[in-house]
Amino acid sequence: MQRYNRYEKARILGARALQVSYGAPVLVDSEQTEPILIAAEEYDAGVLPFTVKREGK
Repeated sequence: MQRYNRYEKARILGARALQVSYGAPVLVDSEQTEPILIAAEEYDAGVLPFTVKREGK
């Protein structure tokens, strides 16, 4: 899994939480109801389909 800095992680979690709040399917089994907490669990499980393209790399 690619390593993300804290700004990239915040952006990924925020984007995923927004998707979940609009009804996107949840990618992990979770007892959480808050979209940001669901997104954090998905991030920790490594199942989020996000990539970050960095300039010069």
